[in-house]
Amino acid sequence: MPPIRVVVFDLGETLLSEDRMWGSWADWLGVPRLTFSAVLGAVIERGQDHREVFGVLRPGFSFEHERARKEEGQPWALHRDDLYPDALPCVGRLRDAGLRVGVAANQPAHIEGQLARIGLHADFVASSGRWGVAKPSAAFFDRVVAEAGVPAAEIAYVGDRVDNDVIPAGAAGLFAVWLRRGPWGFIQAALPGVAAAGACIGSLEELPGVLGVAG
Repeated sequence: MPPIRVVVFDLGETLLSEDRMWGSWADWLGVPRLTFSAVLGAVIERGQDHREVFGVLRPGFSFEHERARKEEGQPWALHRDDLYPDALPCVGRLRDAGLRVGVAANQPAHIEGQLARIGLHADFVASSGRWGVAKPSAAFFDRVVAEAGVPAAEIAYVGDRVDNDVIPAGAAGLFAVWLRRGPWGFIQAALPGVAAAGACIGSLEELPGVLGVAG
């Protein structure tokens, strides 16, 4: 592994817990949170887009229409408590060691401006909403490399999903780090694509050591 100069993170279930977001959707639909979680798990297990959960629970459901309607009176805002406890310490250690840190994820564009407000400071932040291209597209990782400004082999991409993060990041020549947590992290653990990961970790506390950051 060549020296890593830039570390780029996925957001949901990597730096941020999505528990509160999914819970709010269950409440909006009027279904028990346990039911929502179980159906989401089944959708992930089948390899479907996670938005299919809404069609299962509410046939004919339009995600984009309902999201706009849901946020009319109460736009979704991130809370500092949404950050996993290991997120800020890990980012801080990496930056203190001289590595540049980025965030690039499948998120709406308005999320970008909220990260610094909750205490997550990165050298660059990008979203699929602003870029107009989403994971697992190779074009997304081409943008990651361009944004990082270094060769692909000198970039580590950290994410919880084997299909959206590990496989395409590895195919683009990045050092893919699989973080095994959250629904995708556990449900996708048996996929053969796990082998594409340069490293597998169970916590961001492990990441600096994997990348050779001392202390």
